[in-house]
Amino acid sequence: DRTVSLEAFKAGEFEFFYENHSKRWARDHEGPRYASGEIRKAAIPHHNNAGMQGVVFNARRALFQDRRVREALGLAMDFEWSNRNLFYGQYTRCDSYFSNSELAARGLPEGEELALLEPFRDRLPPEVFEQVYQPPAANDAAGLRANLIRAKRLLEEAGWRVRDGVLVDEAGRPFQFEILLGQKGFERIMAPYVYNLRKLGVQASYRTIDAALYQRRADTFDFDAVITVFGQSQSPGNELFNMFHSSSADREGSNNAMGVKDPVVDALVEKIVYAQDRAALVTAARALDRVLLWNHYLVPNWYIGEHRIAYWDRFAWPAELPLYFEAESWMLKTWWRKPG
Repeated sequence: DRTVSLEAFKAGEFEFFYENHSKRWARDHEGPRYASGEIRKAAIPHHNNAGMQGVVFNARRALFQDRRVREALGLAMDFEWSNRNLFYGQYTRCDSYFSNSELAARGLPEGEELALLEPFRDRLPPEVFEQVYQPPAANDAAGLRANLIRAKRLLEEAGWRVRDGVLVDEAGRPFQFEILLGQKGFERIMAPYVYNLRKLGVQASYRTIDAALYQRRADTFDFDAVITVFGQSQSPGNELFNMFHSSSADREGSNNAMGVKDPVVDALVEKIVYAQDRAALVTAARALDRVLLWNHYLVPNWYIGEHRIAYWDRFAWPAELPLYFEAESWMLKTWWRKPG
């Protein structure tokens, strides 16, 4: 229980606390010992590969097989509102499957990356070559309204119409899906997203189930949508087969939650795994990133590029920070107790 642990930390039962919750960091790390300086708090920047977290659509299901539909659903996510009102402004929107790393796609493809993508041009969304990907932003009510208007247009292009306030296909079947959750904490985050989807006539809902059942349903791809984390290292390899390759799309227990079956993605994953040097790996990773992003398999969530820590003011650490580190191991390996 992290709440109990924090109170024990404040009472002096231990001397270091790694915080992973925005609300606790903003509201609960306070009190007389913080005010006196006995306990200090710090947000330490890092360059760890943050990967991608997002609301993943199960493209095995007919409802999500049209890229325009997936893009439209993403336009209803108002990250800026959530960051202000739920996350205390602490998070950054994921804009890559390799967020916060050199592997993230940058600018438009050029040089070796363009040469790698060019043979697949006729099988890729034109945006891969023509636009720099950015998740849709809605900095105010007008911005959200513009995004929803664009979403409505995409849904209409895909054959959906609003009838009596409900989005339906040509046969009159409603656009209806459920976001399956494994943690109740996500309910407050999904609520405003579902609210915005309903403005489009989408009959969206969310439901939290117990951990064992959630794992079973995730393993067997028995869901419409789930929140999934695609963790990445600085040097990705075989794990990408389990995330994005066609060979894992129907394999029970794989992390290919969206059900990607794309020969272009397969080829790029293989280029990364079998890269002969770092430059070739980075090039292929950026190309893969673009292809995944522009296919709108998920609605990007967020990450934090800092380690939030609190500690009793009895320690010091080296002035130069490592590029890549985890807070607890960094503390254990490099901190020392101040004299006296």
